[in-house]
Amino acid sequence: SLKMASDSPESLMTLCTDYCLRNLEGTLCYLLDNETLRLHPDIFLPSEICDKLVNEYVELVKTDSIFEPHESFFTLFSDPRSTRLARIHLREHIVQDQDLEAIRKQDLIELYLTNCEKLTAKSLQTLVSFSHTLISLSLFGCCNIFYEEENPGGCEDDCLVNPTRQVLVKDFTFEGFSRLRFLNLGRLIEGVNVETLLQPLASLAALDLSGIQLNDVGFLTQWKDSLVSLVLYNMDLSEEHIQVIAQLRKLRHLDISRDHLSSYYKFKLTRRVLNLFVENLVNLTSLDISGHTMLENCTIPSMEEKMGQTSIEPAKSSIAPFRGLKRPLQFLGLFETSLCRLTHIPAYKVSGDKNEEQVLNAIEAYTEHRPEITSRAINLLFDIARIERCSQLLRALQLVITALKCHKDDKNIQVTGSAALFYLTNSEYRMEQSVKLRRQVIQVVLNGMESYQEVTVQRNCCLTLCNFSIPEELEFQYRRVNELLLNILNQSRQDESIQRIAVHLCNALVCQVDNDHKEAVGKMGFVMTMLKLIQKKLADKTCDQVMEFSWSALWNITDETPDNCEMFLNYSGMKLFLECLKEFPEKQELHRNMLGLLGNVAEVKELRPQLMTSQFISVFSNLLESKADGIEVSYNACGVLSHIMFDGPEAWGICEPHREEVVKRMWAAIQSWDINSRRNINYRSFEPILRLLPQGISPVSQHWATWALYNLVSVYPDKYCPLLIKEGGIPLLKDMIKMASARQETKEMAR
Repeated sequence: SLKMASDSPESLMTLCTDYCLRNLEGTLCYLLDNETLRLHPDIFLPSEICDKLVNEYVELVKTDSIFEPHESFFTLFSDPRSTRLARIHLREHIVQDQDLEAIRKQDLIELYLTNCEKLTAKSLQTLVSFSHTLISLSLFGCCNIFYEEENPGGCEDDCLVNPTRQVLVKDFTFEGFSRLRFLNLGRLIEGVNVETLLQPLASLAALDLSGIQLNDVGFLTQWKDSLVSLVLYNMDLSEEHIQVIAQLRKLRHLDISRDHLSSYYKFKLTRRVLNLFVENLVNLTSLDISGHTMLENCTIPSMEEKMGQTSIEPAKSSIAPFRGLKRPLQFLGLFETSLCRLTHIPAYKVSGDKNEEQVLNAIEAYTEHRPEITSRAINLLFDIARIERCSQLLRALQLVITALKCHKDDKNIQVTGSAALFYLTNSEYRMEQSVKLRRQVIQVVLNGMESYQEVTVQRNCCLTLCNFSIPEELEFQYRRVNELLLNILNQSRQDESIQRIAVHLCNALVCQVDNDHKEAVGKMGFVMTMLKLIQKKLADKTCDQVMEFSWSALWNITDETPDNCEMFLNYSGMKLFLECLKEFPEKQELHRNMLGLLGNVAEVKELRPQLMTSQFISVFSNLLESKADGIEVSYNACGVLSHIMFDGPEAWGICEPHREEVVKRMWAAIQSWDINSRRNINYRSFEPILRLLPQGISPVSQHWATWALYNLVSVYPDKYCPLLIKEGGIPLLKDMIKMASARQETKEMAR
C-alpha cells in the first residue's frame, strides 16, 4: 500500500487547494485598498474545503520558501455564513492572537495549536468562544499562551522606562467546555495549576501532560470511568503516580516514557510496577516505557529466551510481567531500553533500536512532538542505510521527509535527516522510487539548504543532490537550486569539500540545458561567481577540481549563449585565461576546458574583435602544437582561429604574427590529427561549424569544419548522423564540393 500511496498522483482536491492558495487573488479573493484580502461575495465553502485551505496554508508557509504568507489570510474565514471551519491544525510562528481572533465565530470541533509561541493569553479568551463545540484541543508547546502583558503605571512616558511585563494568568479554567474530550497540554509553562484548570471538565477521554512536573496526580481519578489515553512523557514519576495510574482502569493507551538524556530521574521501573499495570489496566493496547532504566531483571532465563521461533504470544514473552497480558499489545514503546533487544516481545509494533523495523516505528511515533528522540532514531536509521541495506525503503524515505518538513528549524534533525537522505537516495535504491517521491526529497533538501548555513547540513544536502540525474531531475526547481548553489559559492569563508561539490553541481546544471536556462543563470551572477573562484585558486597557485570544474562550467554556460560570452570578456576572463595558462603549463584538462570556452566566445561575431590582439593570436597559434588531452586542446585552438580567419584578411588588425603564417600552422595541425580520434566533447548543435562551410574567404576554416564533422559522424554515427541531416548539413557539403576555392583534400573528406 505504501508503494501505491507514494506513486499515485495528487487528488484533484489537493491540486485545487494548492492552486487557490498560490493564486488567492485570481481565484477566491480580491484586494481591498491594495492590501486586504477579501472573499468574493458570491463564495460559499463548506468545512471540508475550508479546513483543507487553512491546514494546507499552514503547511505551505512552513515548508515552501517561495510561498508568501498573507497578513489577512485568517480574516477570510471570519464569517461562518460563507466559510465554515471545523478541524484545523495550526503551527509555530505562523499563527498569532489576531488570527485566532479573526475566526472566533466558527464552531470549531478540533483545534490543534502546536508550538505556537506567539500566542498569548488573548488567545485563551478567544478559546472560550469555541467552548460550546470544541471536542479536541491541543496547546502543545504554546509556551506563552498563559502570559498576558501587564502595563505597569499605565502612562505613556512610564512605559518607555518599563516595557510591558509578562504576567502569568492564574484564573483561566476550562469552565463551559462541556464537550471537550481530548486535551493536549504538553510542555505547559510552569506555575499553571493543572488541577484547577481541568477541574470543570466532566468526562475527559484523552489527556497529554508531556514535560509537566506534577507531584500529585490524584485528581486524575475523577476521570477513571472515561480516560482511555494518558501521556506523561518526561514527568518524573513516584510510587504515588503509579498507584493513581493503576486506578484508571479504562486506559487503552499509557505513555510514561522519558528522554533518558534530558535530566536526572529518581524513578526506576520495576517488575512490580509492570505487573501492576498488566493486572489492573485490562484494556491496555498500547504502552510506552521508552527511556526507562529497569531497576531489576524483568526477563525470563536466557536459555528459554533464545528458544523457538520469534513469537508475539504473551505466554512466550521474554519480558516476564507481560506474560499476564490477555492478548498482544498493538504498540509497545521500548526505545532506548535494554528490553527491545529481547527475542519474544508481545506486541505487533515495537519502537526500539534493535533493527530497522523498531527504528522506523520510533521515528513514526515520536516525530511530531519529540524531535529530541526522533533525531536519535534517524541517526540509527542512517547507520542501517549506510552499513546494511534498507528493506523498507519507501517507508524510511517518507518518514525522514516528514521529520525534515516538520522540524525545519531543528538543527539535530536537519543534520541527521539530511545525512540519512543521502544514503536512502543513492543509486542502489533508485529503481524503487517514484518521480513524485524523488521530487519531495529534492524539496526538503532545498529547504534545508535555505534554512541552514551550517556546514554539515549544507554538505549533506549538496551530496544528496548528486544522487539525482542532473539537470533533468532538478529542472522543476531550476532557478531555486542555482540560486542556492551560487549563494554557497559566494560566501566569503568556505569549506573546501562543499565548494568542490557545489561547483560540480553548478557545472552539471548548465550542461545540456536550453539556452533560456543558461541566460537566466547567467543573469544570476554565475559567470562572475566562477571567475571569482578561479581568481582565488590562482592566488593560492592551486589547480584542483574546483579550478577545473569552474572553467568547465564556464565552457558549458557560454555554449551558444552570447550574453554569457560577453560577460566572460567584461569580467576580465581573458586575463585569467592567460594567467592560468602561464601558471599551470602542464594541466591538460584545464587547457581543454579553457579553450572549449574560448571556442564559444569566438563563435560570436561581435566579440571576435576583442580576441584580435598579438598576444592572444600568438597564444592560440602556439597551442596548435599542444598534445594535451589527445587532440582536444589543439582542435579547440584551431576552432577559435577558424572563426577569426572567417572574418577575412581585413579583420586581421595586427602585424605579428602574420595571417599566412598562422594559416600554415593551422593546416599542419589539422593534418597531424588522427581522423579516428575518440572525443572528449559534446555537441548539441552543429550550427557554428556548418556556417564555416559555404564560404571561400578562408579555406582552412572550411577544412577544420569538414574535419570536425567527418570525425564526429564516423566515430559516433548513431549520435551525430541524425544531427547532421536534421540541421541541413548534407546540401551544404554537396555545394562545397562544387566550389573552386575549396582545397582538394577538403572536398575528398566532404564527399
